[in-house]
Amino acid sequence: MDYIVPILLSLSIASCSVQNTKAIEGEMPFTQGTPTKELLHEMPRLVGMPTDGDGNSVKITVAVYDFPDKTGQRKQVGLSTAVSQGADVWVIQALMAVAQGDWFTVVERASLDNLVKERQLIRSTRELYDGAAGVDSLQPMLFAGLILEGGIVGYDTNTTSGGAGARFLGLGVNDQYRTDQVTVSLRLIGVQTGEILLTVSSTKTIASTSNGSDVFRFLDLGTRALEIESGNAANEPVNYAIRTAIEYGVLQMLYEGKDLGLWEWAEPVIADDKDINIPQDNDNSKVHNELNNTKHPISEKQGE
Repeated sequence: MDYIVPILLSLSIASCSVQNTKAIEGEMPFTQGTPTKELLHEMPRLVGMPTDGDGNSVKITVAVYDFPDKTGQRKQVGLSTAVSQGADVWVIQALMAVAQGDWFTVVERASLDNLVKERQLIRSTRELYDGAAGVDSLQPMLFAGLILEGGIVGYDTNTTSGGAGARFLGLGVNDQYRTDQVTVSLRLIGVQTGEILLTVSSTKTIASTSNGSDVFRFLDLGTRALEIESGNAANEPVNYAIRTAIEYGVLQMLYEGKDLGLWEWAEPVIADDKDINIPQDNDNSKVHNELNNTKHPISEKQGE
């Protein structure tokens, strides 16, 4: 009978401390969305975009070479780096997500050597079997008018930490938290002049929490000891934090670029009697024609 009360108390404390955390997202891989990517999807379309010879709108061509880790931070255990070494993929995804892909044409630069080798292989094969006509059919590569550079410039650990706990008659509970911070920086460069058009930075907090409970009692006049521990911890993924920081940095770059006059988009107008958004460039055909004939402020963005 002496064992029942401590065991019941320990089980009740353990049930309070253990959370319903889902450690594995099913048996199949999953795609994780972010709120910042949804904001990029909801960006309005550009107005006054330049057109090609056939009258089709031409998107802004931008190149992403690399997005390196400049923090030099290592994990506390082992020699692995604290942040991802392939963050350029999230920069490319963020650019291609703007207005559902209506803003930017992103050209491949991270694997430029492989791309050039493959084009040389196509050229030599066509020249061998098809002659000069086969070589001329290979389309020229696009060159970018803008380059997006930057990197992960800061990773600060244990910026804030704390917790609370209590113990009474061998029964204890505790709750702890810790936060880290990651900072990314992006800069937009004009290719023709080499001028840095704008630069932005964004910081994301990485939260970690843990809680637990324990029971330590002596039974049978102190001859036997009962010890039970239970707890769990939740850590925000570092990759998720870096991804959202990059996406927010791209979003901030779009708004600052508009303030500097690099681009313009149609501001929605809220109707008084209906809850709908009406783009300003669709108010009448006269305004629409004027916007189509306006030269885009970034004229060097597309290869000719």
